[in-house]
Amino acid sequence: MSETAPTASATESASSGISERSADVIVVGAGPAGSTTAYHLAKSGLDVLLLEKTAFPREKVCGDGLTPRATKQLVAMGIDISEEAGWLRNRGLRIMAGGLRLELDWPDLAAYPNYGLVRKRDDFDDQLARQAQKAGARLYERCNVGAPIVDDRTGRITGVEAKLGEEKTPVTFHAPLVVAADGNSTRLSLAMGLHRREDRPMGVAVRTYFTSPRHEDDYLESWLELWDRRGAEDRLLPGYGWIFGMGDGTSNVGLGVLNTSSSFKELDWREILKAWCASMPEEWGYTPDNMTGPIRGAALPMAFNRQPHYTRGLLLVGDAGGMVNPFNGEGIAYAMESGQIAADVIVQAQSRATPAQREMALRRYPQVLKDVYGGYYTLGRAFVKLIGNPKVMKLATERGLTHPMLMRFTLKLLANLTDPTGGDAMDRIINALTKVAPRA
Repeated sequence: MSETAPTASATESASSGISERSADVIVVGAGPAGSTTAYHLAKSGLDVLLLEKTAFPREKVCGDGLTPRATKQLVAMGIDISEEAGWLRNRGLRIMAGGLRLELDWPDLAAYPNYGLVRKRDDFDDQLARQAQKAGARLYERCNVGAPIVDDRTGRITGVEAKLGEEKTPVTFHAPLVVAADGNSTRLSLAMGLHRREDRPMGVAVRTYFTSPRHEDDYLESWLELWDRRGAEDRLLPGYGWIFGMGDGTSNVGLGVLNTSSSFKELDWREILKAWCASMPEEWGYTPDNMTGPIRGAALPMAFNRQPHYTRGLLLVGDAGGMVNPFNGEGIAYAMESGQIAADVIVQAQSRATPAQREMALRRYPQVLKDVYGGYYTLGRAFVKLIGNPKVMKLATERGLTHPMLMRFTLKLLANLTDPTGGDAMDRIINALTKVAPRA
């Protein structure tokens, strides 16, 4: 396997032999989940096809802020995260609510670094995909995957049909294992009969960019009070607003809201974002004249909202498997972590001597995910139900920030930042709670 695998063009692919379109594993989607999966598979010596429907760089809706969990994954992939390479570091989270302001540094832990990062998603995803490519993955851009290829006898997925390049050349790709990393819409999972669980929370994020003097802020800023003030009575909404300095002269300003409130479907969240920005100090520059792009939105699939995570040769990673943290809406860290977990399971399965033994290893993947995240996500589901009640949300925002020790505990819980063994008393309490909670 060569150190660097070039991106395939439509012409090359259409004229190449079947071996060029066959591999040990196909990964559909080159976002953080897919690229991380492909990277770790390729580093372990497997032949990997990484299929991305668009071309890099490309836009994705995101807050662009990375916690220490995501930072750890970037380090594991060998990404240069230095400031010289264009990464902006942050020290922690600044929380704004009830007229109060509290700055909380990321905790000092053995398991994670004590800083986060900021990077625009178009460039961020591009870097991850190129890193997977350098590891040996074969990246096909402008490769729009359609239907799965299913063995009629076994019901297993054995490849995918796709249209390649601007010419939309029909091609087929074959592999005994396929990883669905195609995001919340995950057409591949739906085609394999895996539908969204209605009993799991969903969120929506909307954001835009402004030219702003606040672009070099070294804290991620979270506003816990989102108000709808357009009716006869003000309503506190279940979610939070964010302001992340990008270090390039702009700020990413957005909000994330949950579907656990009666107001979720009836409000125009783009209008709520506009109203919120209009309430900001004028000198921050969050005005229509300073907006550098449109307001965009995306769904946040949370708490394992699509299962099972493995069936008939198909593994789900990232948003396709509903990996977003219900406590804080963070998706990138869990996309990358689930990609690494999936790659580890696949590599171990490939080393088994018989098909039955390989299948037994692959069927462990859903249980591994539940062991890692199941209890924590169960706590998160309870949390989002609570804050869906405006009275509970109001009480939490009014009282919480007056107790810094409680807020430090809350930061560790919401960001899922504890040392798994040892740690301080807060770590031990959070770890114990996640162990006793059901892993569903």
